[in-house]
Amino acid sequence: MLTVEQAQPIVTLAEARAFARIETGEEEALLAGLVRSASSLCEAFLGQVVVERQFTATIAAQPEWQRLGVLPVRTISTVSQANAPLPATAFATDIDADGQGWIRIVEPQIAGIVEVAGTAGLAAAQNGVHEAIRHGVLRLVAHLFTARDDEGGEIPAAVTALWRPFRRARLA
Repeated sequence: MLTVEQAQPIVTLAEARAFARIETGEEEALLAGLVRSASSLCEAFLGQVVVERQFTATIAAQPEWQRLGVLPVRTISTVSQANAPLPATAFATDIDADGQGWIRIVEPQIAGIVEVAGTAGLAAAQNGVHEAIRHGVLRLVAHLFTARDDEGGEIPAAVTALWRPFRRARLA
């Protein structure tokens, strides 16, 4: 099981307001919700966490390398069992060049389930996010704002074109 904190807004409310050309604060709550929605849609499309945040992964204690289900992993901070940290000699971790986090339990007496905690994200903060991703989020917020009464709908092609170079597809 993987738990990742709620998506962080990729752009600020002020940036979204300026991009959507909204001059009054009357629809600020709506716009804030659209920023959160666009940020979540962006992460779902990319298959990656964009702005760094905490994650926990619950996995079986096994001697084989296991891939953590979040991308890109920045840190693996703790490995614990029953809320007690395991000694550093009990496990091995790795973060490869693609940002995949890996773990294996090396002490055979450790069995059952372990919890791995760390951070994941392309950037440490909003300002570190690549401009193409940020611009795509702004365009999506503006689209969602103007088309909020439409039923259904897809992410505009201009937005997906901005995000596609950063997309991580996973086969299994």
